[in-house]
Amino acid sequence: MTGEDPGPALLGVTVVLALLVIRTGARELRTPGSARQEWTFLRDRRGLLTFLVTTSVLSAVTWTVSGPAHLPWAALAALLATRVLSGR
Repeated sequence: MTGEDPGPALLGVTVVLALLVIRTGARELRTPGSARQEWTFLRDRRGLLTFLVTTSVLSAVTWTVSGPAHLPWAALAALLATRVLSGR
């Protein structure tokens, strides 16, 4: 991956997000209502604030270290970190 080409990073993040959506869909088929509960951490104030702060910090570090090409990975890492930190 070159320093300025975000294409491969976007493709990788898209694949990971697609896997998360497929997993959520499979769980929803088994247990109706589980998808809403699984992603509810983005609805409450604490979860959203955690996501925004984590995204800002990781984006600043990523931009400083490797430039804008890796920003999609920083956003995905912030999403996953928020999910873990929210405790839901």
